[in-house]
Amino acid sequence: MSPTNWSALGVSMIMAMSSTQVAAQASKTLSAPIAAKAQWSEVRHGETVTDDYRWLQKKEDPNVIAYLNAENDYTAALTAGVQPLADKLFAETKGRMKETDLSVPVRRGKYYYYSRTEAGKQYGINCRRLADAQMNYDEKAAEEILLDQNELAKGQKFFMVAGTSVSPDDRYLAYLTDTTGYRQFKLQIKDLKTGELLSDTAERVTSMAWAADNKTMFYVQEDATTKRSDRLFRFSLGEKASEIYHEKVEQFGIGVGTTHDRKFIQLQAYATDTSETWMIAADKPQAAFASVLGRTKGHRYNVEHRDGSLFIRTNKNAKNFRIVTAPVGKVAEKNWKEIVKHDDKVLVGNYEVFRDFLAVTEKTQALNRTRIYNFKSRQWKSVQFNDEVYLANTTGTPEFTAQKLRMSYQSPTTPPMVMDVDMASGERQILKQQEVVGGFDASKYEARRLWATAKDGVKVPLWAVYKKGVKFDGTAPTLLYSYGSYGISTEATFALSRLSLLDRGVIYVQAHIRGGTDLGERWHEDGMLMKKKNTFTDFIAAAEFLIQEKWTSKDKLIIQGGSAGGLLMGAVVNMRPDLFKAVHAAVPFVDVMNTMMDSSLPLTTGEYLEWGDPNNKAAYDYMRSYSPYDNIEKKAYPAMLVTTGLNDSQVMYWEPAKYVAKLRAHKTDNNPLLLKTNMAAGHGGASGRYDAIKEGAFNYAWMLSQWGIHE
Repeated sequence: MSPTNWSALGVSMIMAMSSTQVAAQASKTLSAPIAAKAQWSEVRHGETVTDDYRWLQKKEDPNVIAYLNAENDYTAALTAGVQPLADKLFAETKGRMKETDLSVPVRRGKYYYYSRTEAGKQYGINCRRLADAQMNYDEKAAEEILLDQNELAKGQKFFMVAGTSVSPDDRYLAYLTDTTGYRQFKLQIKDLKTGELLSDTAERVTSMAWAADNKTMFYVQEDATTKRSDRLFRFSLGEKASEIYHEKVEQFGIGVGTTHDRKFIQLQAYATDTSETWMIAADKPQAAFASVLGRTKGHRYNVEHRDGSLFIRTNKNAKNFRIVTAPVGKVAEKNWKEIVKHDDKVLVGNYEVFRDFLAVTEKTQALNRTRIYNFKSRQWKSVQFNDEVYLANTTGTPEFTAQKLRMSYQSPTTPPMVMDVDMASGERQILKQQEVVGGFDASKYEARRLWATAKDGVKVPLWAVYKKGVKFDGTAPTLLYSYGSYGISTEATFALSRLSLLDRGVIYVQAHIRGGTDLGERWHEDGMLMKKKNTFTDFIAAAEFLIQEKWTSKDKLIIQGGSAGGLLMGAVVNMRPDLFKAVHAAVPFVDVMNTMMDSSLPLTTGEYLEWGDPNNKAAYDYMRSYSPYDNIEKKAYPAMLVTTGLNDSQVMYWEPAKYVAKLRAHKTDNNPLLLKTNMAAGHGGASGRYDAIKEGAFNYAWMLSQWGIHE
């Protein structure tokens, strides 16, 4: 969508100082940069909409970069007193981490694969060792370095490896890299026998799969503009790739992979409410893909294979999903045999099919559990844990014949551990637990499950962690975080960096608000589309609960959210700015209407099924009623730190930039409003592990300063 009424920017540009001059000015007077206003308007559903800051969407305009630099300089000047604390927090977190470390090796075929880190180096090193004759891990076997990401990252301001895939014969490594933060990945293939990179490459690859012949590969490419994964290619090493499928429906993306037993290549199309799977035999890569169950509106399913049977996770007549089996080639519903029944209170999530076992991860009451089915005995075993709040997951066990299931476990007071669970006996073996250098005494901390009552009477779960001895008299500084979109759950995790807050008397809380699947698929549905405002009122109810129960008070409560959670931040401060001391909004999706009305922007049309199609007036009006940018008013707002990345492809940098510019022109208070843009990163922030810690340390230091904690 092209602008309809641009004025000459030079006429109305208020920003006359360079970023250097602004920094000098800010250091003396702390005057904030004032963004230019430029006339722009558009008619939407009969309404003329204006946007004074539309010009900030032109990334190639030098004035835009100058403005972002000016905001960065202002933030640096205003937070100069915070930086020593940020440096201290960085040193604390870095001091707790084991800088030279090794992941738990996992077997795939004849090799054990792992990654390791070295002190002082930003990125990991991907390696493997040949298994011994009994297929056990052999520390004495020669280490083969597959990718030294530190070497690959040299000369790059940003670097990320997004995925790797080894050919069935162990010879070729396909991997995806991003050097801008825009999450557009380049496919490269390395011959592990010679160490050479092959000439076979492709741009904007989002998924890939090897065929059984070790030379044919399938990959999915995203559109250069919309970033929708929509085209499937097939090629043989050394030959030109050919497009074999194009997904034309804009609400769908596609992905390619293999079944766990590697017998089939799978292509899946997915939208928020519907999916479709096609398959071909992995040893017949030139065959045509055949749809398993077709595409029916509202039917979501995915497929695995074992011994001639398909294992289908389906939501047909099962909102929270169930798992059925059917013979290959006879997948009609009349042939289905149910192996995992539907339960209104239990969400059936990931599942792994092995030769002898089926492992299913389920979620109930915002907690995961894993159940293991023994095909021989036809008995189930449950893997559960006793903590009040925790996160337990399967982590991927590549070998189809495996007898042990690889899992991870952590809680807010338990550093992450990796374990193997014997699928026949249920016996657990802890292989490794994250080391907290300098020691960590879990008995000094406590984690609890809490329940707040939402506006409509629904009970909303929260979890909290704090250092014992905190007073529950309303005086404790408290950080409340949430997300609440896309069916993504809020999980009770451990974090090294969070210890710096807890040790300073901060209570950390997360709220399982509607919009996630914390309490099942209905929990997601009740926080999306025309029910989206439940997400915001749930969060407000959680904040009010913490205040009413004297966990904290309005002048001690800081809130945090990122991406769609940044939308949450913008919405709740418009609704209840009096409720919060300060806000950290990270890469926030705050300019909802301008983004959703522009179908040429990345990821927009695929979002219609989550947020609504603004071309429909009812949906437009509803979204317009909560869009943070569109509902800024002349009133007092809390202190705010807004962070973003110039190369963000999920939420364009201009959303937070415009939001800050407009908010600064309207707010009536003297509370700080800061915009900090990483000029060399995207949605996830800095890519190097030390740089990422520094970004987080600054954010925490700023929060601590708002609580009046300076050391």
